[in-house]
Amino acid sequence: MRSLGHQVGGLRSGLRVLLFVLCPLLLRPAWSADTDLNHGYREMYNLDFVAAHETFHNFMKESPLDPLGPVSDAAAYLFAEFDRLGVLDIELFADDERFLHRNRPVTDQAARSLFYARTREAEVLVDRALAKNPKDAHAFYARTLIYGLRSDYSGMIDRSNLTALKWTKLASKSADEALRLQPDLYDAHLATGVENYMLSLKPAPVRWLINLSGGQSDKQRGIEELRITAEHGCLLAPLARLMLAVAELREGHRQAAKKLLGGLSQEFPGNTLYSRQMRRISE
Repeated sequence: MRSLGHQVGGLRSGLRVLLFVLCPLLLRPAWSADTDLNHGYREMYNLDFVAAHETFHNFMKESPLDPLGPVSDAAAYLFAEFDRLGVLDIELFADDERFLHRNRPVTDQAARSLFYARTREAEVLVDRALAKNPKDAHAFYARTLIYGLRSDYSGMIDRSNLTALKWTKLASKSADEALRLQPDLYDAHLATGVENYMLSLKPAPVRWLINLSGGQSDKQRGIEELRITAEHGCLLAPLARLMLAVAELREGHRQAAKKLLGGLSQEFPGNTLYSRQMRRISE
């Protein structure tokens, strides 16, 4: 049987940035689980990237001023790269030896260009929205996603940890502002939840430096915010449940982790990450 340390050894690096990877959307209270964007994210979680891009492109045509259109399309490009490279498997669930000896991903330059083009497009729309209304919570959350996705790309594909940390802190600040303006944006809790939980895993001297530079590393707060999104969020609830499964596994709660992963596996049968990790826990 594999040791628990081997099962979760890769968490320290991977978790600090995942947060926002798969973290792509703010819900306005009037939106429901049947919106086009929700369908697009479910297609993305199920690894049907062609369908997800089509859904997001349709949304962009119907709502050309909404920054969530291009930033969601950027998320689909990033997730496709994660799937192609096996990044989430290695970064979240790899044992220490695999993690330390992992190869640098060979980036798809076309996908990289499209990813950054979409985030820049979304950034322009955010700036326009905030120029009209400096208290636009929707725009602040879209900015959170832009910064978060760039953090994920920097940390998990480019392996530039300092750049990833810079974007992570900016994303968390934008999420805090979105929640201050609109407290019922439950999906926004994922950003600060991941930052706090992931950075809390660092050694004490590193946490001190992170806090000194404006980062947040409160483990309990991180878990509580992940639960808020998992229980009350919509588009980001599946991601929050994945992060909670990782946290449960790290704490040695295998049955709780298997329950969360089992639910995700049933909900997204096209994504084999969940079933693979369930089998790994059982070994």
